[in-house]
Amino acid sequence: MHQNTTHAPEFVRVLARTDVLALVFGAMIGWGWIVLTGTAILNAGSLGAIIAFLIGGTAVLLVGLTYAELAAAMPRVGGEHVYSYRAMGHLASFICTWSIVLGYMSVVAFEAVALPTVVEQLAPDYSVGYLWTIAGWEVNASWVAVGVVGSIVMMFINFAGISTAALLQKLVTGLILVVGVLFVTGALFTGEGVNMTPLFNSGDGGLVGGIMAVLVMVPFLFVGFDVIPQAAEEIDLPARNIGGVMVIGVLMAVAWYSLIILGTSLMLDQDALMNSTLSVPDAMEAVLGSPWASKLMILAGIAGIITSWNAMYIGGSRAIYALAHAGMLPAFLGRLHPRHKTPVNAIILIGVLSIAAPLLGRPALVWLVDAGGLGIVIAYLMVALSFVILRLRAPDMPRPFRVSAGMPIGVLAALLSLGMVCLYLPGSPSALIGIEWGIFGGWMLLGLVMYTFALKRYGRAHSDRVMQEMFTTRPE
Repeated sequence: MHQNTTHAPEFVRVLARTDVLALVFGAMIGWGWIVLTGTAILNAGSLGAIIAFLIGGTAVLLVGLTYAELAAAMPRVGGEHVYSYRAMGHLASFICTWSIVLGYMSVVAFEAVALPTVVEQLAPDYSVGYLWTIAGWEVNASWVAVGVVGSIVMMFINFAGISTAALLQKLVTGLILVVGVLFVTGALFTGEGVNMTPLFNSGDGGLVGGIMAVLVMVPFLFVGFDVIPQAAEEIDLPARNIGGVMVIGVLMAVAWYSLIILGTSLMLDQDALMNSTLSVPDAMEAVLGSPWASKLMILAGIAGIITSWNAMYIGGSRAIYALAHAGMLPAFLGRLHPRHKTPVNAIILIGVLSIAAPLLGRPALVWLVDAGGLGIVIAYLMVALSFVILRLRAPDMPRPFRVSAGMPIGVLAALLSLGMVCLYLPGSPSALIGIEWGIFGGWMLLGLVMYTFALKRYGRAHSDRVMQEMFTTRPE
């Protein structure tokens, strides 16, 4: 039995330039900057943390350039799925895409746990109704309920259509930018340079160890620019402009994280950071000298949860849809809603996993960040390799957005991505622990089981026909 091999332009092209920019920037600015800024400064020192983000941001920017060229050349739903298939074939395409889906899923689950966590900052006594204990942390019913309700709301927003999701993204991203500008400018005028000491942390792991401990957070915090290629068939822009908007979004995110670290380290010294649960809101309170300022920053953090959550629903559902449409996952995951033109079953799958995440409690935050980060950098490595391979094998392929010095940038992006992969491996100071390997391994095993089932059911020839049709026709 075969699926329908006709690749009709069923998605609706509605995303304008501002929609795309809000999508990419909002995706990369989630809740992590609220939670992890203080930890980054303590691990690496104020300047060390900034350097770690600049190094990681440079690596992500180089990878982003390879994405930009490939997205413009092949503006098809699925992004990595399409590029890696053309460069490396069937199985590589599945591994690449399934890995990035783990990254998307980890962010979606992270935000489902982050939402009830941040609500505790606004209503400290709301968490009641003991359920169970995981890793020493008590999971309460009201705490779980907040994450579940948030997951359901985000699922229905994405079910309703890309236009609704894009409008939400623009409004909430605007709030984040306004609060961020207020914070950074205030810190520059009122902060004290002495608070930034030590500039570098020379603790147990030494200078390099501290920077690496921060660097391993970067793939997770910067994931999001790759959402744009996933939604390529819903973007109403010339193909050559898609890449440029992606690069601008990455640069904005690098600047954002660096400036947030700078502002926080100017306002809070080491003692204050160690005693702070959420360092950025505390720094905001110090900037404006009032407790309400901390609440305002927490609201900006909630806005970040929404933008990242929303974008990962978009990216993850389109990636799953693309795999299913090509016969690499069961066909029901490749269904588009007839009216809303959204991959409804893929969205429901993500929603179910998001709803389940709060049941694991707060320790799941770290586990998901690390396991998802490995999936992200594996996909980045495979996209960079695809870029290099296609520059060699398909030099005449139309490239509306062509990266200057493409081969050196592609090779460097691949090497840096490989370096980021190594950060997660045994022997690295930031290697994954057992439960994180369990999450990663379980996810890949689940994917391979579904991949094998789909391949037996639909046949390799079906995938080849679908993908070849993509390469021989231009999207309308």
